[in-house]
Amino acid sequence: MKKKRMWFQNEDFWRTVRPILFRQRRWEMATDDVSNIISLLKLKPGSKILDLCCGVGRHALEFARRGYVVTGVDATATYIREARRRAKRAGLEISFFKQDMRRFRRTNMFDVVINLFTSFGYFRTQRADIQVATHMFTALRKGGFFVIELMGKEVLARIYRPRDWYELPGMMIMEERTPSKDWSTLENRWIIVKGNKKKEFRFKLRFYSAVELCTLLKQAGFRKTDVYGDLAGAQYDSKAMRLIVVART
Repeated sequence: MKKKRMWFQNEDFWRTVRPILFRQRRWEMATDDVSNIISLLKLKPGSKILDLCCGVGRHALEFARRGYVVTGVDATATYIREARRRAKRAGLEISFFKQDMRRFRRTNMFDVVINLFTSFGYFRTQRADIQVATHMFTALRKGGFFVIELMGKEVLARIYRPRDWYELPGMMIMEERTPSKDWSTLENRWIIVKGNKKKEFRFKLRFYSAVELCTLLKQAGFRKTDVYGDLAGAQYDSKAMRLIVVART
């Protein structure tokens, strides 16, 4: 009997939402994101970077352009193929792997692991999140950094809207969100209309507060965690729109 596939294993979902997730503005933002990460971590030239859940390679490509040694991992085949094409066209040497983040394991190999754009908390159990963090701890060299950027639970509760709809060129998107399990999980329903075709997707994400994520990372072995409200190092306060946790081995 085959195991039921999880929502994030649905390639059609990721193909359909690609124009939503990776608009031109998001590509432009990647340049500033990388500059801010380099500054925040005081990153040395030539450091080895793992972009975990790299998508189509926005940040991996930018780090490689600046001379860093980059590895990108993502479970979505279409995204990895696009990332490889872009790297080849740009003349950049980046190692891209199509692999579930729970299965990717290395030892003492990277100086920095980045996990950006709310790419954490996809799995059924928190145990799987701890497993990923533990593997990243093992993959990092002594003094290495694990950078996670996502929508923090505090931010989500402050700006929460049960539904939205908006238009992009050639499509209309309707989103519904329902908190569940004492605000630990957000159940999402997206309806995407392109011409006379409609697709509907449902998925769940586990959200963390700053203290919850720091606790998880320390359980995974990290000795120190710092919390910020953006990748430039702003405070995580009542005005923050994102949660960034930097964990150190």
